[in-house]
Amino acid sequence: MKKRMLAILMSAVMVAVMAAGCGSKGSGSEDKDMYTIGISQFAEHGSLDNCREGFLEGLKEEGIEEGKNLKVEYKNSASDQGTAAQIAQGFVSDRVDMICAIATPSAQAAFNAAMDSEIPVIYTAITDPVAAELATEDGESVGNITGTSDMLPVEEQLKMIRAILPDAKTIGILYTTSEANSESAIKVYEKYAKDYGFEIKTSGISTTADIPLAAESLMDKVDCLTNLTDNTVVSSLPTILEKANEKKIPVFGSEIEQVKLGCLGAEGLDFVDLGKQTGKMAAQVLKGEKEASEIKYETISKSYLYLNTKTAENLGITLPEELKNEAKEVFDEIDTK
Repeated sequence: MKKRMLAILMSAVMVAVMAAGCGSKGSGSEDKDMYTIGISQFAEHGSLDNCREGFLEGLKEEGIEEGKNLKVEYKNSASDQGTAAQIAQGFVSDRVDMICAIATPSAQAAFNAAMDSEIPVIYTAITDPVAAELATEDGESVGNITGTSDMLPVEEQLKMIRAILPDAKTIGILYTTSEANSESAIKVYEKYAKDYGFEIKTSGISTTADIPLAAESLMDKVDCLTNLTDNTVVSSLPTILEKANEKKIPVFGSEIEQVKLGCLGAEGLDFVDLGKQTGKMAAQVLKGEKEASEIKYETISKSYLYLNTKTAENLGITLPEELKNEAKEVFDEIDTK
């Protein structure tokens, strides 16, 4: 009888030890069988799509792959800040493991929605996280949030514009007044413009409906336009290009996808690379290696030159051979998709 009771007692102890061991192993996020990430993208256009693609690639390189140990809930707010807030609140209600916010309005909405939860937020495609109040002046996080910045290589862009348009005096910039990113980028343009003999003229818009009239008015005052990574404006790029082509006004982009659509040129970042960098940061958080609040936001410093010879031909502009030789890619057609 005593032997039987001892055997039962030992079995109970072994079960308890095994249960405790299983419980401790499963409590860390690094041992999860499946992660769920809610991706909130503010607008649908090439650079943000590339960020999303790169983000998933970066996670995959770190062993977190959609269809294996990753479930992705993707939603797009179509440049509407109210919708971005609803998407973020929905992800919090669904108790996802992480929110990936692509572009400033989505990041701000996600941070506000997840503030009282334990859900980390990883952002990308934000020009100035400090101006967006998502980071401190020294790059530290303001909460359970971190990510990557797509700060524009403004001086390189101005050098390119001057090389292509030696007689130009004024550059026009369309921007959304509610985007902290855009106002920050304009300040950088204004800081360096005089060094290259330019004056910056701006026109602010609130919604996409404002763009046709604002663009037409601005084109009457400038020699060319340059785009920021302003999501509302970039989403309406075909409309802007149509009006610019009618007036023979060159439009310069801020990344490769805009040049494919018909911008004359761009000194821009590789947004797939930016997304990959973000995905690797996200993997650290998901695996429990670091808290999002412990990671300073990161930037990508390398930029590339892209040119469109078909646009140059349509505008009657001869692109310098030196620039064409330096370009990472030169397009001889315009993507009309």
